[in-house]
Amino acid sequence: MSSKVPPIILNNGVEMPQLGFGVWQVPDDEAETAVAQALEAGYRSIDTAAIYGNEEGTGRAVAASGLAREDLFVTTKLWNSDQGYDSTLRAFDTSLAKLGLEYLDLYLIHWPTPARDMYVDTYKALEKLLADGRVRAVGVSNFLPEHLERLTAETSVIPAVNQIELHPHLQQHAARELHAEQGIATEAWSPLGSGKGILDIPAIVAIAQKHGRTPAQVVLRWHLQLGNVVIPKSVTPSRIKENIDVFGFALDTEDLAAISALNEDRRLGPDPANVNS
Repeated sequence: MSSKVPPIILNNGVEMPQLGFGVWQVPDDEAETAVAQALEAGYRSIDTAAIYGNEEGTGRAVAASGLAREDLFVTTKLWNSDQGYDSTLRAFDTSLAKLGLEYLDLYLIHWPTPARDMYVDTYKALEKLLADGRVRAVGVSNFLPEHLERLTAETSVIPAVNQIELHPHLQQHAARELHAEQGIATEAWSPLGSGKGILDIPAIVAIAQKHGRTPAQVVLRWHLQLGNVVIPKSVTPSRIKENIDVFGFALDTEDLAAISALNEDRRLGPDPANVNS
């Protein structure tokens, strides 16, 4: 099945599908099935990470899909304990081997872990991988504005992406504004709030009823209209299909204002300033 997901253009000219498929908390044996179902449903961007423990299952699904490599966009992330210039290069080789790929489309530093004070050297290793053609774009995940500002001051390649927690209760206005100024794409993890009640909010339910859509589709559509890259996760075939079926309707100004009003600056995940292990 072909994909109907539009691309965004990253700051180095690389195209990335605006909606992809995440495999956080999906066991390796289940990841193979879930990714295969996602690719069949039309997803072409797959987001994994070394710490997820499912790079091999993800790679098996990609290999079995029959899709041309250039039609796929594969992201993985460097885990915290592998930070440092040389260890980053070794960890990249390990991830690439597990995925069974010759190159990556996007490689991210998973967390800044500021107490380690190694993310600048780590990012310089990503710059080398980029220069060597082993990855098409490099970026970061969970970086706060102060981490980004230091990174851009001490390295030469502006990150293509910052993947951060972002949903209606945590809309990340300051981060998105900084990203826009610097040409960094904002990618939302936990875009639906990890099932913590966001899909039951009366305002979102009402918008869903108005458009004849599900609450999840409304929230994903909100992300897309904000310009976010989004990577919903599911292992349920019907939801995998539902989450990509968000291009046949649009939220109006009133809908967007109603969702904007839901912001509470409330994290569901950890604060990146305090993640150091």
